[in-house]
Amino acid sequence: MWETIKKYDKRWYGLLLVLLAAGAIMLFRNNEIAEKEQEPILEVKQHVPDAVQERKEETKTVMVDIKGAVVHPGVYEIRNTARVNDVVALAGGFTREADETKVNLAAKVHDEMMIYVPVRGETNAPSAVPSLQADDSNKIYINTASEQEISQLPGIGKTKAQAIIAYREEHGPFQKTEDLLNVTGIGEKTLEKIKEYIVVP
Repeated sequence: MWETIKKYDKRWYGLLLVLLAAGAIMLFRNNEIAEKEQEPILEVKQHVPDAVQERKEETKTVMVDIKGAVVHPGVYEIRNTARVNDVVALAGGFTREADETKVNLAAKVHDEMMIYVPVRGETNAPSAVPSLQADDSNKIYINTASEQEISQLPGIGKTKAQAIIAYREEHGPFQKTEDLLNVTGIGEKTLEKIKEYIVVP
């Protein structure tokens, strides 16, 4: 009888070892699966701040003043990714007398920008920047300014303004103030006169 009981004890003991081993294997596999499932979640969390930042940048707005031959001149609030064409649309579009060839519709807008749309044949258009001062916050952004705006700079007339725009379109935006010396008609003396009134890039 005792021998029979010992045989059963050995069988139960062996079965118990098998069950314990199987349980350990299952637990190990479950841990591996759980770790793999958590990896994508961590990656998503890491990308959330970037997405939030991009949305904030996209929703930033600027104030732009448009004057001259448009239906509704005035100051408009618009997204910072907009173009001059978008501002013109907000202002109701050009009037019949507007000289559209004098406005760079593809230029990007910036805060405190002033856009002037002249009428056809206008030769004495009002200054885009009425009284430029060295500390004036409304300086000319040389990489986006129109011919009319650039021509108001000291020592820069229509011809030099056209040359600046032509160079900009052919070679890309100016990277530093000294790059203007590469423009035909712009020398050291001219650059010295305008550099305090412009923003580059």
